[in-house]
Amino acid sequence: MTDRPGSLDQVTLTVIDNYLTTTCREMGLAMMRTAYSPIFNESLDFSCVIFDPKGQLIAQAEFCPSQIGTIKYTVEWMLEELGYDVYKPGDILLMNDPYRGSGHVPEHTILKAVFHEGRIVAFVANCAHLAEPGAKSPGGLAGDATDIFQEGLRIPPVWLMREGRDQEDIWKIILSNHRTPMVSYGDLKAMIGSVHVAETRLLSLIRAYGLDIFYAATEDLIAIAERRMREEIRRIPEGVYTFEDVIEDDGVTPDRSYTIRCAVHVEGEELTADFTGSSPQCGGPMNATYAVTGSAVYNALLHLTDPTIPRNEGCYRPIHIVAPPGTIVNCQYPAALVGGNTEVSPRVTDIVFGALARAIPDRVPASQGGTSCCFLFGGTHPDTGQLYSHFHFEGIGWGGRPNKDGNSQVIVINGNCRNTPVEIFESRYPLRVEVYRLLEDSGGPGRHRGGLGIERILTVACSEITVSAIFNRMTVQPFGLHGGKPGMSSGIYVRRAGEAAWRTFQEAFGTVSPSKFSGIVLKQGDQVRIVAPGGGGWGDPLARESERVLQDVNEGFVTPESALRDYGLRVSEASSGEFVISSRPLSQKREWENGRKSEKMSGRMGEREKKNFSHSPTLPLSHSEGGQGVGEWIERDPGYLSFDVFNCAYCGKLIPRHIWMEELDGKRQPFCNPDCHDRLLRRRPNPPAPFPKGKGV
Repeated sequence: MTDRPGSLDQVTLTVIDNYLTTTCREMGLAMMRTAYSPIFNESLDFSCVIFDPKGQLIAQAEFCPSQIGTIKYTVEWMLEELGYDVYKPGDILLMNDPYRGSGHVPEHTILKAVFHEGRIVAFVANCAHLAEPGAKSPGGLAGDATDIFQEGLRIPPVWLMREGRDQEDIWKIILSNHRTPMVSYGDLKAMIGSVHVAETRLLSLIRAYGLDIFYAATEDLIAIAERRMREEIRRIPEGVYTFEDVIEDDGVTPDRSYTIRCAVHVEGEELTADFTGSSPQCGGPMNATYAVTGSAVYNALLHLTDPTIPRNEGCYRPIHIVAPPGTIVNCQYPAALVGGNTEVSPRVTDIVFGALARAIPDRVPASQGGTSCCFLFGGTHPDTGQLYSHFHFEGIGWGGRPNKDGNSQVIVINGNCRNTPVEIFESRYPLRVEVYRLLEDSGGPGRHRGGLGIERILTVACSEITVSAIFNRMTVQPFGLHGGKPGMSSGIYVRRAGEAAWRTFQEAFGTVSPSKFSGIVLKQGDQVRIVAPGGGGWGDPLARESERVLQDVNEGFVTPESALRDYGLRVSEASSGEFVISSRPLSQKREWENGRKSEKMSGRMGEREKKNFSHSPTLPLSHSEGGQGVGEWIERDPGYLSFDVFNCAYCGKLIPRHIWMEELDGKRQPFCNPDCHDRLLRRRPNPPAPFPKGKGV
């Protein structure tokens, strides 16, 4: 059943929902098949979405989770800044500014209005990671950047095409600032072709069903998604669940880590992730914008709830994010932030998992490896004499789950991408892959073992190459849950030609950080060793069945030494070459193996604080509760010489244009809308329980 009288039947709704989602998938296929760079056609580092004329998300495909969340904020900003009715058929807009909602500078968003019978009936958009954004180092992810201006060319919302014609001046500005203009040109054209595909498919749908049914279906689907997500949240026990973990360094400040704290408030059918108490924004690129943090929270909740809920505006409405401005989870201009989307985002998702592990232990996995292992390189190609640039990332081990082991060598949870195959990699770039393998013992021991990380060794096959990196989890291991042990840490090392020993880049080149740096020149014969981390284990390792441990040993996932040390299982090699069980010491066996003991949860998990909640009805936009007076909407000047910015006094979000002003404590304060004002008034007076740390959980 749908929510309102006269709503459409389930068959029609299902057909239209599937059609819209498939259209988004087809957008991605169009980009994959026509783009120039491997990050598009191999890695699939993009996302595709459809919005209604009011800017409400009505469909998205299962591409990159970090972009699926941020693109909501990006398109909202573009429409708010420029207006909802200023477009003409054939117009194409472009934007990549992180301080307008984008994830980080390399991610560019294309937007097109879809017209039917002279009126705008939808907006189609995609967001994709360009391999070269014009930053201080090739590839754009400089691990030691200190402000946004070192991270690439920032583009506000601009017309890339007007009425089907290229805006040549805009193209010239962009391509003149990129090291690889032809690749950027080809990728941007692939993005444009993608939204053309979406326009064609949408108009075909509207002609088949009519505009009224199209609008009714999208409104019904939004209502269904909201209702179903609210029901999912309602089934989580009410309370406040807390957790914290750290970003180990920022690439520019020696020996300093940064804490991310989260209190997840479950109140009836709504959930708020509050990051109050997190560290101030850092000096390097390990900051996240509000959009990145919000996207990471959405990502966590979408992993823990029914995957059949339609992915549209409705499923996000019951989820709220509070991220104080000026912190590492909501940095302020002009902070560097390119690492926020690759490293802070998966850490936030893991922290939300850690917080909810006590509330819904049967659904929450242990920590995944939690780093994209960003390895950037570029230079002059010896075969063509042309500049090249590439962003390479690695798969990691995912955390053990309540009912099975974690996956091995899968891209980080905010990526959902693929890394570039060895054959493509070596044919496009002057690096040779010497080793590419799963690492034994890298998955955290547990009743359900963490997935394995990998090792890759690259040899420079040209006169010189410039490399950069942003890694995390090099000193702080991915945490286990419910007695599971941590996964193995990440690492990036260098061995100069003629040398025998591997060293960190800090040891070899004097970088501030061993895992974050830029602009390091390597010579022919030098080697780079990349180690991607494993996932944390879930549950006591001694609870793992002997047969599963033995299978891991025979498959090379676990060594005999780890089998004895971590799982209490002694194995020996038989004449056949396979390992067999020698013994499992009685002192290390568990009664629950025979079903006589239930599991206990670690005392260092996210704590829960039970509360009684009151819920208020929805209020009209002209007035909000609290007895402090009537608010009003004001309009911010979004012009290019306007430097006044407003963060919501409750959630911290940067407000694009229309601001709700209302008195609070004798002072007029800016809010996203009256609801944010009301939520601030309803915030709990009592602090949540102490924050358990992610390390060693």
